[in-house]
Amino acid sequence: MVFSWPKPRRAPLCGLAPRCLWLLGMVLLVDVSARPANHSSARERATNREQNEILPPDHLNGVKLEMDGHLNKDFHQEVFLGKDVDGFEEDAEPRRSRRKLMVIFSKVDVDTDRRISAKEMQRWIMEKTAEHFQEAVKENRVHFRAVDPDGDGRVSWDEYKVKFLASKGHDEREVADAIRNNAELKEVLENLKDRWYQADNPPADLLLTEDEFLSFLHPEHSRGMLKFMVKEIVRDLGEAWPPARFGRTLTCRMTFDQDGDKQLSLPEFVSLPVGTVENQQGQDVDDSWVRDRRKEFEELIDSNHDGIVTPEELENYMDPMNEFNALNEAKQMIAIADENQNHHLEPEEVLKYSEFFTGSKLMDYARSVHEEF
Repeated sequence: MVFSWPKPRRAPLCGLAPRCLWLLGMVLLVDVSARPANHSSARERATNREQNEILPPDHLNGVKLEMDGHLNKDFHQEVFLGKDVDGFEEDAEPRRSRRKLMVIFSKVDVDTDRRISAKEMQRWIMEKTAEHFQEAVKENRVHFRAVDPDGDGRVSWDEYKVKFLASKGHDEREVADAIRNNAELKEVLENLKDRWYQADNPPADLLLTEDEFLSFLHPEHSRGMLKFMVKEIVRDLGEAWPPARFGRTLTCRMTFDQDGDKQLSLPEFVSLPVGTVENQQGQDVDDSWVRDRRKEFEELIDSNHDGIVTPEELENYMDPMNEFNALNEAKQMIAIADENQNHHLEPEEVLKYSEFFTGSKLMDYARSVHEEF
């Protein structure tokens, strides 16, 4: 399995909310890096944290889909490594990386039988996901203080709007003019305002507490906001239809959600972003888009295998703390590297497929087992 992707032309999905966040980046002259159509990369997500600390992130650690509907390329590494990513960089010393990977193996292998079962991997995934959540809580505390300078524990939408735009170089006097004279910026702020109101728990007072601000920035850990996030993604994927070009490998019937029942068919989920295939490299990426999304739809999202994904199914799939979903992910992760087909992971297999689990390819895996054990 290959995890390094060629860099094609930018081809984002065409939904309103993610489109608006992209437009905001253009309006405010924020650098945006090109990326493959179906995946995002951790290295390509590197941005100025200070500048963007109060903007809801496009990427959510430990969540299968990005906010724009792309598959999260780094998901398996995020739920296997958690925050413990040091030592697996491209320039890391190989022996040190192998040793660290075997230390992680030993932690997952709770019964010390030198094999990782699906249950052990499920427990580990839940533990690493909880780590990401605790990191989000910690960061949110800092971010909330940035928008609540008077320390009264509540922030209004107007306070947030001024603070956010000021962080982009607009002073308070320029904010009104910027919004009045720029329709795109106005649309972006209206969508952020809608998200702000969704995070305001009843009884609604249009003021966010620290916990509500966490829901605003990280909707994946709030049941109500998770529903809102799923609704946005379903709508955005619907707006991306019909595709400019449909994958040649698919022969299923193209049925668009004409009746507005807010469900996703397989063709809708795998539909390609609007664009043209510029060369063979672009063709390969588009083919990968269809293949990866079809596999995800059929094996993980469509839980009852009826060919239709409901909002409830997508919500369960997106919920990072769903134990049943974590078990399915554990089984899939094991199947990727389970060469002897015993439904367990052994040290040799984890080392051989280290690129899948850590993002780093470690050579001489057979000899390494003897070295590290």
